[in-house]
Amino acid sequence: MPSLTDLLTADQASLKQALLEHIATDAYKEGDFTLSSGQKSTYYINGKLVTLTAEGALLIGRLILSQLDQDVAAVAGLTLGADPIVSAVSVVSAYENRPIPALIIRKQAKGHGTQAYIEGPVLPAGAKVVVLEDVVTTGKSAAQAVERLQAAGYEVSEIIALVDRQQGGAEFYASQNLKFSSLFTIKDVQAAYRALQR
Repeated sequence: MPSLTDLLTADQASLKQALLEHIATDAYKEGDFTLSSGQKSTYYINGKLVTLTAEGALLIGRLILSQLDQDVAAVAGLTLGADPIVSAVSVVSAYENRPIPALIIRKQAKGHGTQAYIEGPVLPAGAKVVVLEDVVTTGKSAAQAVERLQAAGYEVSEIIALVDRQQGGAEFYASQNLKFSSLFTIKDVQAAYRALQR
C-alpha cells in the first residue's frame, strides 16, 4: 500500500489499484456465508474492514468524488454500510474545494424527535443526490435509500457501489431507470485475491 502522502496526489489508476488490493486482502473472505439478501454464498465481502480505515476512506473518497457530476448536491446511503463511504466522499470533497454534504438513510424512522429517515443537512427540493453502496447483490438496499430520498423531494437517478457481485443488482437498477456503476466487479476482486495468494 502506498503511503498516505502518496495517495493524496496519486493518479486515478494508482488509487484504483491500491483500493482493489486493499479490498482483496482485507475485506474478501471465502467460506460458507448467508448474505443480507438471504442468499447463500461461497464468499463474503465485509466492506467496513476497508471503508473504516484511513487509507480506504481516502482512496474511496478520491475515486468516487472524481465520478460525480458537478451538479451533485449530496451523496447518500443506507446505514450502516454506506455511512463511512458517504462521509469519506464528503471530507475529501472539502479538501478538493468542492464541498458535498453526506446524508445517511435510516432503515427505520427515528423513534423520537423529528422521527426522520434522513440524517444530514436539508437540501432544496429537486437537489441531485447520488446514492453510494459498499457491495451490491440484488440492489434492494440502495433502492430503499433511493425511495426515501425521492419521497423527500430529491432527484436521485444514480447509484455508485464499491463492488458489484453481479447477481442481479445492475439489471434491477436498469429496470428502475437508475444509472449504476461500480468501482469493481466481483471478478476483479477475486482475480486480485488469487494474484495476492501466489
